Amino acid sequence: MIRSALAALLLFGLAIAPAGAADTHAPPPAPYRKVSELVKLPDFLPGMGTLYVDPKTLPAGPFLAYDHSGRLVSTIYMVPLKDIDEHTKFTDLGASGQPVDHVDFYYNAGHPGVAMPHYHVVLWHVPKSDEASVAK
Repeated sequence: MIRSALAALLLFGLAIAPAGAADTHAPPPAPYRKVSELVKLPDFLPGMGTLYVDPKTLPAGPFLAYDHSGRLVSTIYMVPLKDIDEHTKFTDLGASGQPVDHVDFYYNAGHPGVAMPHYHVVLWHVPKSDEASVAK
């Protein structure tokens, strides 16, 4: 079940490059907003970076993640476990339009902004060695 949801998201994220795709430097254009201005979270989250999201796309996103220098490093989807269990179909999630180097998929018990248990699907636009730019 989870594998099929991941496969669908990955195919979607890798294949779609919408018109007006995200800029590779922060801040992205409207309607994206800094997540820390929407919910009680720090501006920079170690391991993720500075996140921006179009509030209308919550909870799934996409969230655009930038490193300390303002470079787009990943696109993150936050998919509620409930939606995976209920076989919810996600369509037109959008994507940054940037090439994907590798993908991470992991569970999160919930946090401000996406309080319910969910999975993070992280499409990294930088090589694994560059993930350190968001480590601290």
